[in-house]
Amino acid sequence: MTVHDLLPLLPDPAALAARCRAFAVLDTVLDPSAPTHTYGSGWRDGVDLAWMDNGDGDHWGIVFDPAGVFLFGFDHESDATPWREEPRAHWPDLLDGLPASLARYATAPELQFEGFFDATVCAWRETDADAWQCGPVRFAPGESDGADWLFGLLADGSPEAYAEHAEDYWERPVDIEPVRAVLTGAALTPDTVAALSPTADFTNISTRVRALGHPVHP
Repeated sequence: MTVHDLLPLLPDPAALAARCRAFAVLDTVLDPSAPTHTYGSGWRDGVDLAWMDNGDGDHWGIVFDPAGVFLFGFDHESDATPWREEPRAHWPDLLDGLPASLARYATAPELQFEGFFDATVCAWRETDADAWQCGPVRFAPGESDGADWLFGLLADGSPEAYAEHAEDYWERPVDIEPVRAVLTGAALTPDTVAALSPTADFTNISTRVRALGHPVHP
């Protein structure tokens, strides 16, 4: 799967933002010290940033701007890595067609590494658009940009997929019912936290979850 296969699997921006926030909430409960998924409400004025970092040099980010959504990912081992040549260069046509309303994020210093925007996957959707778009990138048979494993979980978004991912990543059982509750937007409760992580401090977790923009009860 490349970005072309990913686009029809992505939900609309509102659903995508809710999914990203829910993943950040679940990760925060399961591993408060090092969540894989994070969500920055108000990363910039009126702009949110969802982020995933697997700790092995790969990541994705999604900017939610009033003008639209800019999605990007970096798989350092993919064929499309900018590190395939020196100096670094994007895969041909990766950013071709990126609208001016979102183009500043490809040059934002906060999203660069050593002065370069590391990305192997890019897609976007302006606010009034009815579909996701990407540049006219082309791949030979067998070539990959990393879209499959970078965004497979996010595109699926099901409780089953998240629970399977979490069990594999943290190497412990994960109760699917509290996962389902968080993914449907239910307020976080002490019981939900205890079911996911019996030793977690609810007071600490609840403070962090409120900062993510997710409801907490009581």
